[in-house]
Amino acid sequence: MSAGAASAAVLDHEVWEVVDNSVDDVTGGGSRRRLRSVPAQAGPVPKRAAGHPLSLSRDARARLGGAVRALLDADGLDGASDAVRLAVLVLASRTPWETGVVAIRTSELGRWIGASASYTASEVVPALKRSGVVSVDASEGEFRESTGLECKVLPLWAAQDVVGHPLNLTKKEYATLQRLLEAVMAPGWKHRDGRVTPAGLIGTRTGRGAATDRLALLLLVLEARETGQVRQIGGTVDSRRGRAAATVARLLGCTASAGERVLERLEDRELVLRVRLRTSSGLANRSRLMVLSVAAAHGCTVAGDIREDRAQAPEPDFSDPDVAAGPVETPRAETDLQVSGIPVTDVTGVSDPDGAAALHTDHPHLGTPVVDLSLAGGFAGEGRGGFGDLPERACVREDGGPLRGGKPKKPPVDQRVEQRTDGADDGGQLRAGGWEKAQQQKRVALPADSHLRVALRPVSPLWGRLSGWQQDQVEAAAKAEVAQLTGLDVGPESAPQLLADRLTRRLTETGGEAMVAKPFGWLRGRGLVRRPSCPDRRCDDGIRLDTGESCESCANVVHIHRARRAQMRADIDRELPGLAGGERRRILEKRLRERVATQAENFARDQEQVRVERARREAARAEAAEQAEHERRVAAAAEAVRQALACEDCGRGRAAGLCEACGYRRRTETMTVETGLLAATWAAVLDDRDDINAVIAGVRASLEADIKHTQREFLESVEPGELDTDPVGAASVLAFAALQTVEAALSDYRSNALERLGRTAEAEAEARRAFRTEQNRRWFRHNPNGADAIAAATKAADTARERTAEYLLTTRLEQLREQTAARTEQVPVAPWTGRLHELATRPLDTDTAGPVIA
Repeated sequence: MSAGAASAAVLDHEVWEVVDNSVDDVTGGGSRRRLRSVPAQAGPVPKRAAGHPLSLSRDARARLGGAVRALLDADGLDGASDAVRLAVLVLASRTPWETGVVAIRTSELGRWIGASASYTASEVVPALKRSGVVSVDASEGEFRESTGLECKVLPLWAAQDVVGHPLNLTKKEYATLQRLLEAVMAPGWKHRDGRVTPAGLIGTRTGRGAATDRLALLLLVLEARETGQVRQIGGTVDSRRGRAAATVARLLGCTASAGERVLERLEDRELVLRVRLRTSSGLANRSRLMVLSVAAAHGCTVAGDIREDRAQAPEPDFSDPDVAAGPVETPRAETDLQVSGIPVTDVTGVSDPDGAAALHTDHPHLGTPVVDLSLAGGFAGEGRGGFGDLPERACVREDGGPLRGGKPKKPPVDQRVEQRTDGADDGGQLRAGGWEKAQQQKRVALPADSHLRVALRPVSPLWGRLSGWQQDQVEAAAKAEVAQLTGLDVGPESAPQLLADRLTRRLTETGGEAMVAKPFGWLRGRGLVRRPSCPDRRCDDGIRLDTGESCESCANVVHIHRARRAQMRADIDRELPGLAGGERRRILEKRLRERVATQAENFARDQEQVRVERARREAARAEAAEQAEHERRVAAAAEAVRQALACEDCGRGRAAGLCEACGYRRRTETMTVETGLLAATWAAVLDDRDDINAVIAGVRASLEADIKHTQREFLESVEPGELDTDPVGAASVLAFAALQTVEAALSDYRSNALERLGRTAEAEAEARRAFRTEQNRRWFRHNPNGADAIAAATKAADTARERTAEYLLTTRLEQLREQTAARTEQVPVAPWTGRLHELATRPLDTDTAGPVIA
């Protein structure tokens, strides 16, 4: 009965809870669990509120971490920048569960990843489109940059309803992921009602490297335990960088130096804490990496002012790197100490395999006499004694200094030995002293993993004959085989037993473990490898791994071979009748050898063709890449030449052929003409040029008046002399204001034209025909004047009227454009160099005189 079930069970109006009476491990006692009744809670059950976004449970952390890693490992994100990868995660967190489409502005996406709007529009959004991971529908701005985005994260969309897929998230998991990203990197908002939503932990970090820092912090939060401690990577790392930097580098997929820089920036902002402790002998111990916000969210408060290289164990009366465990008193305080020596409050049951400075090493029960600790001073290494003229300990003449040349750090071999001894059982052995510490020590017992212990139990006699390095290699190979068996439709509990059965069969074939001369080579080359007898991946020595029965594919292969052999015998009997048994068998074997040789030649030829085809594809791929690079360089050169061109209208240098203000003016002029043509479609006689010109002139005059009014309001709103510092920018602003005015008027004129053309005779006639046609439908013939029939007929008439108005507007605009184009082709536009004298001698009006001329 679990603790949760016991505390909720109600028996005879009483609540039973589990009580754990534990005895201190130092005294050698155990623990007992019993049930006791407690009074039932009176009153209504309180409602549970949402917890802190960073206080994720182990299941939620694993679920969200798997989804984040699946998105970052998508094929389209190989080689992508951290800004692009972070943008995918932001869009995934903001994905609505119902539709899967995210509507977001480019500037808002840039605030989430810590980049500017221009960088996001020019670099991040195009990279998202090229990756194929995100489907982006963007609305373009004046310079063809992406402004409004409608994005769909395709892996999330494809994983919907796929059972077991890491991206098949529920609605609650989407909400949890969004709250997590808001807590980590929300940019902060100021609401209209005055409320202010603060930024996340790293929401104020912007500029260069901001996306990398935000992504690193998010991954560290997902990797952090309830105590805030991040599990670091194992193996050998760069000692100059440290294991914490290597862990960050592994999470980001970058180098150790880059990971160290990211870690330093996070430390400067006090988001993570890297604690490097010292052992009792004064040597440097392993470092710890902690995310303080995660610990605080779980109620685990890190006490004290902890800084790197400042948390040291108490200085002992001795200095011996080999003997680092003396008599240790268990502290009895409200604040428990971790193994590393970091005081952590409100944390129970915290253990760390890396820390061994404050714990006594577990030794096997040997027959060597052990001196009483009260007499020997409490050293673990003294109990074994010496022999002859050898010293009692290997380090008695070291005078308390570091071993072997005064190196302050232990070699990597010792670190692996410490890792191995921390998790070893009673079968592990330790050897101390002298040069033997440079040898990697082996384990007598099988690995601590229960699955590996089951899988390697048949070869346990061979395990003790392996060295430490060979044991590590065999353990890794066995773990890979178990993982491969689990992926072949075999349950995770059955895979270790299947590997054990395989090892048993291979030992039987060999004749037992006594016949294995080289255990490491036998295990890696024969015992652990799968030997399929057919192309089926589930076959091993003719046995199906998923069912344990004989492989049907192997039976088919054997049947085919037997059929071919029988056919060859029949051919020999037909071609050479009357042969003796020995001669017949010799000819059959000869033909079989020829057939095998032919098959080998065919296989070699096929392999050669595959290699040639692969080389051809690689050459074509390289040629395509070279051609693309050449086209890119040509396009870049052409773009550089275009950017160096002067403006065609005003002559401003390096304006790419047209400056911003002149571009706005050209678009304003085009929309002004279009607005006049819209008004002329219903207000002018289409065959009368004078009438058309009068209508267009009237519209132009009205628009120019609106433009002047808008520009005057803008000039009045700014401070005097504010526009003098940037006259070019001010001219662009005024031109853009004119463009916006004409755009608004164009939409109004188009709606007015459609409304007027919808009241013409053609539109009314089309509406009446549609009304009668809909009213005479067969399903309305029984009651053509009923409410349903009239409603459907009215809707059809309105649709027909709108369609007719749009058709009339399109045809009349085409006719007016043709007439306007015929008149404008006769008058070429003079270049700006030919109009300089005219512009210089033109008098300035009082409305336009000033530092800025629109």
